[in-house]
Amino acid sequence: MNKLTTLGQFLIERQKDFPYAKGELSRLLSAIRLAAKIVNREVNKAGLVDILGAVGTENIQGEDQQKLDVYADNQFMKSMELRGEVCGVASEEQDSFVVFDNDRSNNASYVIMIDPLDGSSNIDVNVTVGTIFSIYKRKTPVGQAVTLDDFLQPGTEQVAAGYVVYGSSTMIVFSTGKGVNGFTLDPSIGTFHLSHSDMMIPANGKIYSINEGNYAHFHKGIKQYLKYCQDIDEETNRPYTSRYIGSLVADFHRNLIKGGIYLYPGTTIKPNGKLRLLYECNPIAFLAEQAGGKASTGTQRILDIIPTELHQRVPFIVGNTTMVEKVEEFILANS
Repeated sequence: MNKLTTLGQFLIERQKDFPYAKGELSRLLSAIRLAAKIVNREVNKAGLVDILGAVGTENIQGEDQQKLDVYADNQFMKSMELRGEVCGVASEEQDSFVVFDNDRSNNASYVIMIDPLDGSSNIDVNVTVGTIFSIYKRKTPVGQAVTLDDFLQPGTEQVAAGYVVYGSSTMIVFSTGKGVNGFTLDPSIGTFHLSHSDMMIPANGKIYSINEGNYAHFHKGIKQYLKYCQDIDEETNRPYTSRYIGSLVADFHRNLIKGGIYLYPGTTIKPNGKLRLLYECNPIAFLAEQAGGKASTGTQRILDIIPTELHQRVPFIVGNTTMVEKVEEFILANS
């Protein structure tokens, strides 16, 4: 495929990879594409209209909801419901999962987990934000309303996952288990074009991304790894470069292209870290592995974790395989 391949063309050509899907998965990804374009429009004019700042409410995690968080959540929910290809959605912004209780949705095959606007606190200062999504086949029989069990599936059961990055350009990066591909939006005609095919994390990275403001609360293994990153060693091309944006999508996207590692570990005050397994860690881990990388809690493969609740948090380390394994070595040595 050449770089002029549109996302729509790509989905049609790849439909043969999923003969059982009968087009539903392609239409679901198309619904995400449409919602992403609408959210992108609002993100790009955020400084011109009254959609900056908080709405005065908190989400289920106790975090202030930004106006664009709520807007993005509404847009993706509306797009999913109108297309009728999903029977339910779990969103980081919602207390519980949402059931689309109509005949068409009850007969749909998929559920979706979504973080509508990752890094939204960066909007006020015009820094990159994103959307993260994860798609699973339902477990309950077709024709019935979905239940919690449809959402509490390990990451190994994902049939597709991806993210949208709203930055200097807008991109959708996703995988259906057959590699990772990125599509860039041409704003003049509103079409996503294949710009990054068969994406792979570079084998040798030298970027590490972590909120070092939490250093005092890190466990010994993480502290030792950070010292390792900062030491001078020509053979291993150290010291590494520290880059941290504060948006998982933005940090992972950079490391996916340039090579590196992202860490949001557990701390002494937050043993399970901050990131949510279903909305953030599983989809990014799925992409990382499809791109030749690795994702871990430091002691366990992310995709093997059996979820116990919708908003479950886990420590998260993702990126270049050798870098992730080096972190695991330090954690194991200090366990």
